[in-house]
Amino acid sequence: MTAKQKKNKNNQFIIQGSILAAAGIISRLIGMLYRIPMTNIIGDQGNTYYGAAYNIYSLMLLLSSYSMPLAVSKLISSRIARKEYKNVYRLFHCALMIAIVSGLIFSSLTFFLADALATYVLRLPLAALALKALAPTILVMAVLGVLRGFFQGMNTMIPTAFSQLLEQIINAVISVAAAYFLYDIGFKMQAVEEASKNAAAWGAMGGTIGTGAGALLALVFCVCLFMAFRKNLLRAARHDHVSAQESYGRMTKMLIMTIIPVILSTAAYNMLDLVDNSIFGNYMTGVGAAEKYKSIYGVYTGKYLLLIHVPTAFASALSSSVVPSLTRAMSENNRAQMIDRASSGIRMTMLIALPSAVGLTVLAGPIIHLLFPHDQSAAASYLTIGSLSVVFFSLATVTNGILQGINRMRIPVRNAVISLIVHCIVLCGCLWLLHMDIYGVIFSYILFGAVMSTLNCMAIEKYLGFRYEIIKCFLLPLAASALMGGAAWGTYELTHYLVPSNLISVIAAIIIAVLVYAVLLPLLRCVDEADIADLPMGGRLVRLAKKLHLL
Repeated sequence: MTAKQKKNKNNQFIIQGSILAAAGIISRLIGMLYRIPMTNIIGDQGNTYYGAAYNIYSLMLLLSSYSMPLAVSKLISSRIARKEYKNVYRLFHCALMIAIVSGLIFSSLTFFLADALATYVLRLPLAALALKALAPTILVMAVLGVLRGFFQGMNTMIPTAFSQLLEQIINAVISVAAAYFLYDIGFKMQAVEEASKNAAAWGAMGGTIGTGAGALLALVFCVCLFMAFRKNLLRAARHDHVSAQESYGRMTKMLIMTIIPVILSTAAYNMLDLVDNSIFGNYMTGVGAAEKYKSIYGVYTGKYLLLIHVPTAFASALSSSVVPSLTRAMSENNRAQMIDRASSGIRMTMLIALPSAVGLTVLAGPIIHLLFPHDQSAAASYLTIGSLSVVFFSLATVTNGILQGINRMRIPVRNAVISLIVHCIVLCGCLWLLHMDIYGVIFSYILFGAVMSTLNCMAIEKYLGFRYEIIKCFLLPLAASALMGGAAWGTYELTHYLVPSNLISVIAAIIIAVLVYAVLLPLLRCVDEADIADLPMGGRLVRLAKKLHLL
């Protein structure tokens, strides 16, 4: 293998991660766009029911199968590195059985405990309708997670990326249609029956139906793809004279030992929204503002969190890509490769997270009014103040993946617990002592990400033995992002003065921001020729940069 081929192979995770990131960002954008008409249908109160039910669903999904793609990809990639194809096939079967059993258990629990959870945990009894509609999706996602993890372990993110897009498109179409249809039914029922037949709650339930439909179609797609791939895998297994056959008992133990730490560390993220929902709900009820809480928290989840989760999709995708990549490097005992991939993953994440946070800060008001034309809430203020969370949560996500990839599974769990404890203490202080209301939730949310990412970075430095390139990784991209933010703000103000159209002004500001940032990255030496070459179509980008004298 030539040096160039070796380099391309070593940096394949960036290309695969970029493919998955592109799909993830497009999926988040679709998710954001369909939430706009859905919000207009069900209102901020419906958004509160929808968001609250989704928090419980996310927790149940986490406990049943959320970590399955990572666990399966990690264990399969290590066997692929050793050419143990028989064990790859057996591991897939084992993971599938675990997913079906856990999916059935947690789907049933969610459905039958929906009323109790909505009433006593969420303090929103009407959210039970949406939660019951989400329950069957847990089983579908469990099986889908195994298939996605299988393909990721085989070093291809394309099936996961395409199935995510398919899932979100179907989700968008059916969610809006079902929300409209069921809101109308709920409104008519509310007029003639008791208040429990609330139109907003019925509309929220309609919004959740699309989630299940999208997941089901993505599952059908991945099953068809696996059946087409199965012949090649069986052929490789027949020619596998290297591996000793592992027992299903041993595989089950390995999967569980890999899944549990991931569940515990990821649980903090899912519990974060649930804890915020519960603590803030109890605080607002205690001060006699229960009805105000329903609207405020709906804006927080349906507008603020919705927007900041879009750029974090890149970090999530890169994390999914870096885990099997680091696992293979560990299997080959290649420490230099592990350090290179960890460092590249963090740098690439910061190159996206920092400008995203700055962009959301300077264009918060225009973006909110573009997406939600009739918005009369303080959503723009939430976004301006809280956009910093994009940086910390992106960094926390990718560093979680790095620690899991180097078999330091317990470290993210410990860090997540510490961060959640700090978060809860600060949140309670912000609410009951400082009376910051929803701004206390936003501040403590940012703090969680800051603590988590700091602890993770310290652990990576300790266990991999490398020092961060602070200037190249953080300070130079920050400088480029700040200049980009100034250009975006100036472009918006100038365009809006010349053409008083928010849509045209936002589009112009975004285009200028992207161009300015793309020029500043090589000029400020945030990236070099090798970094650009590692990206999809990197060769063309390098040639273009040289023609423009940026390299």
